[in-house]
Amino acid sequence: MAESLLRPPALRPGDRVAVAAASGPPDQAALDRGLAALRGLGLEPDVLPSARAGGAYLAGSDALRAADLTRALTDPSYRAVLLACGGYGAQRTLELVDWDRVGAPAPRAVIGYSDVTALLEAVAVRLGWASLFAPMPACDGFHPDSPAFGHLARLLTDPASVRELAFPRARALVPGTAEGVTAGGTATLLASSLGSATSRPARGAVLLLEDVDEEVYRLDRILTQLRRSGYLDGVAGIVCGTFTRCGAPEEVEELLRDRLGDLGVPVLAGADVGHGVPMRTFPIGVRARLDADRGTVRLLDPPLT
Repeated sequence: MAESLLRPPALRPGDRVAVAAASGPPDQAALDRGLAALRGLGLEPDVLPSARAGGAYLAGSDALRAADLTRALTDPSYRAVLLACGGYGAQRTLELVDWDRVGAPAPRAVIGYSDVTALLEAVAVRLGWASLFAPMPACDGFHPDSPAFGHLARLLTDPASVRELAFPRARALVPGTAEGVTAGGTATLLASSLGSATSRPARGAVLLLEDVDEEVYRLDRILTQLRRSGYLDGVAGIVCGTFTRCGAPEEVEELLRDRLGDLGVPVLAGADVGHGVPMRTFPIGVRARLDADRGTVRLLDPPLT
């Protein structure tokens, strides 16, 4: 099995963290509540201009978002990078990132989900960093009373204490166990990165798949594209998270069984990772063991050091 990617250091009180937008414009009231939650952990968030930028569906210009992302990834004073929200736009941001300029900075936690999937893939491919598919400051669930925020906070500040992700309501579509380095995220974004220099194929991976607002036929197209492209070749195991507003749950499950069940690997469905639930943070780029029968993902390395 491959080794974990470079894992960033855990966060401590007083650490400075960047908050940027790589996608859509954050709701400012929600962002302010999320910033207060970060301060409650003793962290010092620095809100970059893109996180305050407005727009119809993009947070400011592509150039602004790319510049803020570059700063967040390279400024040595930042110990983490939190993307304020998802939406749309991360692919456009990545198009303008000069990875030669980014260079090889010290690893730091990169945190987000949904559209940010494209960015998590990029830092894995270009920088070799592990990251966190996790709640974002301007999204629901990012407050001290939320189990989602609590789980993320533990992973950030005491990562050795989180060695297993347990999904008691999940079920095995295909039984069995598998080991690999975690990968994946929102299926739409994985498919839209295919053919780019920042796509990270799932060979040897314990792969997370989830999505939102896709009709069953569109989800079928996305999963079929992942199959036909070779992205799923050699995958070790699959964790299916939420598929919120993607059609009737029984139809979605039948589709997952149809498109993933013949790959010859364990498949777990119904994990509370993704949209529409108090989501569990899912580390990306970390050695893990999937047990589909037990509904668990055991982290073989701490996600942060």
